[in-house]
Amino acid sequence: MQQAINPLVFQRADPWVLLSESGDYYFTASVPEYDRVILRSARSVAGLSNATERVLWQRPAKGRMGGYIWAPEIHRIRGRWLIYFGAGDSDEVFHVRVYVLVCDSDDPMTGNWSVLGQVETEWDTFTLDATSFNHRGTDYLCWAQQEPGIKTNSNLYLAPLATPTTFAATPVRLSIPTLEWEIQGFKVNEGPAFHAHGDKVVLTYSASATDARYAMGMLWADAGSDLMDAASWTKSIEPVFKSAPDHCVFGPGHNSFTKDTCGRDLLVYHARSYKDIVGDPLYDPNRHTRVQHFTYDDRGLPDFGEPVRAGPLRD
Repeated sequence: MQQAINPLVFQRADPWVLLSESGDYYFTASVPEYDRVILRSARSVAGLSNATERVLWQRPAKGRMGGYIWAPEIHRIRGRWLIYFGAGDSDEVFHVRVYVLVCDSDDPMTGNWSVLGQVETEWDTFTLDATSFNHRGTDYLCWAQQEPGIKTNSNLYLAPLATPTTFAATPVRLSIPTLEWEIQGFKVNEGPAFHAHGDKVVLTYSASATDARYAMGMLWADAGSDLMDAASWTKSIEPVFKSAPDHCVFGPGHNSFTKDTCGRDLLVYHARSYKDIVGDPLYDPNRHTRVQHFTYDDRGLPDFGEPVRAGPLRD
């Protein structure tokens, strides 16, 4: 079987990999042009590296959703293929809100995709990086948003879904960037990703500016607790995954989780291979998708270690 090699996919940031019930891996991510939603499919993680990439949706030339297109995620929810993503407007590219695409087919690579609508959050503010997960029969949405009255760029929120664009209960705020490592350059909590293992559930997230200071944190809770009670969640004081200069990996973050074909857990994330960036890091295209295995500590929580060097994926 083809072996995964890091970087796995070049110039694809905010990577999302989904292993479907049929055994197909689906991959989507932000592209450097921030202008479209793409999708790849393969029968292994390694196969995503050179899989044919299909453009599912292109931003309009002007108007609403004509600005920056960020961080798409594909999900199978209640029998439909959906993609959550952030989109700005053509006249205000940072006027980012979360929207949903829906597919009219059971095959997301060949079906037609269209805009289902905008996620209806409590405030009309900067909103991005929505992720969905099902836990004990309930579909949830977790996302990043700027809350009026809180002087941060984005915090993390959670709510159960009534429909793909509406909530079944009032959202709860899970995390505000207050720790020193979370406020480097910008005060950011973003890019949440859910993972369940044993009697624990975790939400990883990313923080700070999107340069070498970017790093991952983690919230965790008991699997049987009320996830909509902010008190159920514990926050890591230190980053759980950060730059590894000795391995030439800088700014790792905005991760997702999947399993390899042997059922082993994989961390999927983006990072650069250099520290120094000319200009705004948002416009540096070389955040590449990478993958690596991870283990668990004696509490049952993920232990990601440090970013591995470029080259073949090691066990």
